[in-house]
Amino acid sequence: MLRHGLFEALLRTEPIFRNKEVLRPTYTPEDLPHRSDQINQLASTLVPALRGETPSNVFIYGKTGTGKTAVAKYVGKELIEAGKANGARVNFIYINCEVVDTQYRVLTQIANALTDNWNERIPFTGWPTDEVYAKLREKIDASGGATIIILDEIDKLVFKAGDDVLYNLTRINADLSKARVSLIGISNDLKFTEFLDARVTSSLGEEEIIFPPYDAAQLQDILKQRAGVAFKEGMLENAVIPLCAALAAQEHGDARRALDLLRVSGEIAERESARRVSEQHVRRAQNKIEIDRVTEVVRTLPMQSKLVLLSVILGEEHTQRKGLTTGESYDTYRELCKATGSDVLTQRRVTDLLSELDIMGILTARVISKGRYGRTKEIQLSVPAGETRAVLCEEPQLELACNARLPQQKLSAVL
Repeated sequence: MLRHGLFEALLRTEPIFRNKEVLRPTYTPEDLPHRSDQINQLASTLVPALRGETPSNVFIYGKTGTGKTAVAKYVGKELIEAGKANGARVNFIYINCEVVDTQYRVLTQIANALTDNWNERIPFTGWPTDEVYAKLREKIDASGGATIIILDEIDKLVFKAGDDVLYNLTRINADLSKARVSLIGISNDLKFTEFLDARVTSSLGEEEIIFPPYDAAQLQDILKQRAGVAFKEGMLENAVIPLCAALAAQEHGDARRALDLLRVSGEIAERESARRVSEQHVRRAQNKIEIDRVTEVVRTLPMQSKLVLLSVILGEEHTQRKGLTTGESYDTYRELCKATGSDVLTQRRVTDLLSELDIMGILTARVISKGRYGRTKEIQLSVPAGETRAVLCEEPQLELACNARLPQQKLSAVL
């Protein structure tokens, strides 16, 4: 029987949030605590744009959640306002290279950001790249003034599409007569520039800004500032913000992690019609976020990586112990490949896949000594086995193994 008025009772519940959006990564606050040095450094690098000069290119490094994107957008917003006040033409274009990850799409998005007339926009596919670049030069010159281009997650662009687009953009000023271009590259990978052509490195890395991780006290300041806007007064118990800050400080000082913890804690409390957000809600939010992260990562793994991961899960289940050797996990992997009709990779390649899963934080692989039998790697799961297995079972090709129809005698013999 259909139930009418499904949302009526939910709407009568007293909300905890005043404005939840300020706790999301996409929100850029009016004030950025503990980043004044980086703000001033970036502003002083870009100020020549207001004087009709060409700003230096900038490379911004720092771990996830250290405020790189927020600072760049904040300074860009201020730069545009200063340009209007001083009669200087300034364009500020932000591109997320995790989404816009080919040379064609990057050049197209920059050009279209400078186009007011919809009919003059470059199509997303179909043009030769050199024609797109020529059109981009034309639009930048027609716009005049300074165009600042932020390439966020720039390493993702280079690893997928190479550094041709950076080579073109770092040299575009030589082809312009009425305008100037400056690039801001943002990356979590401190070794990223090692993969660039030397000519690109010398042009792109004219200025560097390093963003250190936040400590627990700094994260508390950030959370207090956002919580004052996000929540109604008196909705947080005293331990909530210090606990969110402490947990995030353990994760390399990640402000994004701290804000996610606070937001999800509030959502859990609100769904339960709790009067206040408590420490218990934070603990449950931590578990939920971890499971959600694992789910997303595991779901996007290639099939061979999923087979390798499932071999570790099944191996631990059948041995009833934590930790398998690489040899044990490989033997289980081979049986899984036979059961699912998959190609069998070499043990060396499987070891590489185990190392990749270790880097992602899904597994831990450590070298242990077997005495006179030498040394080997011990593989252990770092994520909840049940939830991870459930995600793997969504894959039709793994249904046979997940339904426990893998030949038990073979698996037992292997383990």
